[in-house]
Amino acid sequence: MKLNDNELEALLNDLESDRAERKETFNGDAQEKVRQAICAFANDLPNHAEPGVVFIGARDDGSPKGLVVSDELLLTLASIRSEGSILPIPTMTVEKRQFKGAEMAVITVLPADSPPVRYKGRVWIRTGPRRDIASAQDERILNKKRRHRDLPFDLQPVSFANLADLNRATFESEYLPAAVAADVLAANQRTYEERLAASRMVESTDNATPTVLGCIVLSARARDLVSCDYVQFLRIDGTNLADPIKDEEVIDGPLAQMLRRLDDKLEAHIQTAVDIKGSVEQRSPDYPLAALQQLARNALMHRTYEATNAPVRVTWFNDRIEITNPGGPYGIVTRQNFGKPGYTDYRNPNLAEAMRVLGFVQRFGVGIQTAQRELAANGNPPAVFDPEDTLVFVTVRRKT
Repeated sequence: MKLNDNELEALLNDLESDRAERKETFNGDAQEKVRQAICAFANDLPNHAEPGVVFIGARDDGSPKGLVVSDELLLTLASIRSEGSILPIPTMTVEKRQFKGAEMAVITVLPADSPPVRYKGRVWIRTGPRRDIASAQDERILNKKRRHRDLPFDLQPVSFANLADLNRATFESEYLPAAVAADVLAANQRTYEERLAASRMVESTDNATPTVLGCIVLSARARDLVSCDYVQFLRIDGTNLADPIKDEEVIDGPLAQMLRRLDDKLEAHIQTAVDIKGSVEQRSPDYPLAALQQLARNALMHRTYEATNAPVRVTWFNDRIEITNPGGPYGIVTRQNFGKPGYTDYRNPNLAEAMRVLGFVQRFGVGIQTAQRELAANGNPPAVFDPEDTLVFVTVRRKT
């Protein structure tokens, strides 16, 4: 929803509005407060169902500060969306506008479909013109606000799953401490079901049916509940599928375990040449592990889990590695702009958040660029991407 000039100026001038935040600059503690405001507007506790707006370059009374809004500032503000500190990823736009004869940077934040939204593990809300940390009751309200008709597939309930399918020890010892700030976790007295609901692992506190996300992240039998949730690894001793098989494994289980097993498998098949010159030992792998990790994790994050039984496939030949990802380009990503910086969308936004929480993603939207940089540094040719309507096919060539 794009606001016109009159709507924006009305918000700028309304000092009591809980839909507007004003900051003179984006320096010092203003950087934290802007991020908190974005989180609060995404949560939309008052249920306005309308965007919240952050004005950079405005004084508290709405008058202009006289800030010069540079392209660098706009890029910095836009990068907040993908830096991974606000989860789920907020839907927001950043633009330069003119008000009262002066420039201002305007951040427009849409209400989230799947609240609560957290910034650094804390749920921020607006109470009138103030920001605050949500109480337990506030979070229960946010949990009930989820728009079930518009939920992405990773938040759909798995009707034949139950709480016993989710590993409570993994959730409470590994996931929760990484997802929620320690002081918030220590202070609240929420039940196990309430914590699962706040993390989107179950549908709600009233209906504790595990979601697709909950099954993928926490279930030891994730593949039984989400049939395509596994990786088929195949090591071929040759350059064609008809050549002999050296290693084959189906890699499944809860998300963190599956990703660690996949890392181990990738690392085990990397061959490293050692060149000793004098007293200096130089090691040269045929593939950089960091690049393969990025590409494999991207496949699991962006693949479709809906209406398919196809796994992610990693097929390792003597001269190349092929990764097949079920599910073609999604959202704003097309076959034409695939892989270009700035074009990122999320078929599974909550799974992306879980991978960030568990430490397998450091920053959103840079996986392909990171992989290409690592390949170039190691002397490999760049990865080649062939996006089709129903899959993405990636080829990585061995260093010669």
